[in-house]
Amino acid sequence: MNIPIWTGVSTFAPGQTPFGFYDNQQDFKTDANKVANFCAQRLGYPLAEVELQSGSFFTAFEEAVTTYGNELYAYKVRENYLSLEGSTSNTTSNEKIIKPNMAGIVRIAEQYGEEAGVGGNVTWYKGFLPLKGGQQDYDMNAWAQASASLENGDSIELKRIFYEAPPAITRYFDPYAGTGTGMIDLMDSFGWGSYSPAINFLMMPLNYDLQVIQAIELNDTIRRSNYTFELVNNRLRVFPIPSSGNDVYGNNFTGAHCGNLVFEYIKKSERQNPYIDGFDKVTNVSEVPFENPNYNIINSIGRQWIFEYTLALCKEMLGYIRGKYGTVPIPDGNVTLNQSDLLSAATSEKNALVERLRAYFDETSRDKLLERRANENDFLQKELNKVPYTIYIA
Repeated sequence: MNIPIWTGVSTFAPGQTPFGFYDNQQDFKTDANKVANFCAQRLGYPLAEVELQSGSFFTAFEEAVTTYGNELYAYKVRENYLSLEGSTSNTTSNEKIIKPNMAGIVRIAEQYGEEAGVGGNVTWYKGFLPLKGGQQDYDMNAWAQASASLENGDSIELKRIFYEAPPAITRYFDPYAGTGTGMIDLMDSFGWGSYSPAINFLMMPLNYDLQVIQAIELNDTIRRSNYTFELVNNRLRVFPIPSSGNDVYGNNFTGAHCGNLVFEYIKKSERQNPYIDGFDKVTNVSEVPFENPNYNIINSIGRQWIFEYTLALCKEMLGYIRGKYGTVPIPDGNVTLNQSDLLSAATSEKNALVERLRAYFDETSRDKLLERRANENDFLQKELNKVPYTIYIA
């Protein structure tokens, strides 16, 4: 069986690589024959035969370009994933500048705003609980099952309860707090008490009104059972006990506090749901829309790496081929082939090239560049400080 091997000449044409990623890119077509010649000569041709064909060199060349692009875009994804996650996946990210943004950080922080009631993506619902005269304890779980349209196994969590005393401004003339009545005495002291009509007004400074309101609130806190509640395991206890007729403040709010208690709640299933609709969005690193690189715009630094990686791949292929025959018989002896040397060299060179490329990318990362810029500014400032100051004489 006479299988043709490298003859020293190759002519690349589209369709001679396994995937054809770059077959129609002019620079790739031009460099393919040069790379084949470069690799063959580095492997010993023409002093030694190279048991590879043109397609073998072209295959290694295509894989090297793809590996370079994979390392490059994997670095870009690592560097910018917080800004890329959630973006559209329908357009390629190749040849685009990725602008950092706060979307990912905000999405991570939404959970804190959600718990504080100032943001997030969990809906707060409003509920109404009928209070009953003389009943202090209420089972909110029972209310939820009857009124909150819960699905199987779901429950609610109360976030805010509006069980408060009437605003102090509505009880400006509160005889129990001793406020407001002094204004009538003031009217009499100025000699205006006997004037008609019977309704008179005396404008007081704003700080007086604030003091009256504070007096009413302080009186409620110290002398009376203030409006409050306690919530344990969704069992609500309200203070004071709701009643019809006059409330604990002596004010006639018949039915007002035996009406509906307003509160806000969330459904636990919505808070525990970690998913956001990701249709046509980047949801993981495999969906970031990077494509194979355009070989035509890879610079000389990248191309030199690709040439060296192609050579390492060719060494690996040649090592496997020569490993099929440990020795070759010749007149008066045998020739031992260098499979182990080729495989060892190929493995170490491939690893070294990948590590070198990753280190190069890491040195150009955003944090490294900012650190370098800061160091440059520090050194520049030290240099400028050594410049003598000019003395101006008027």
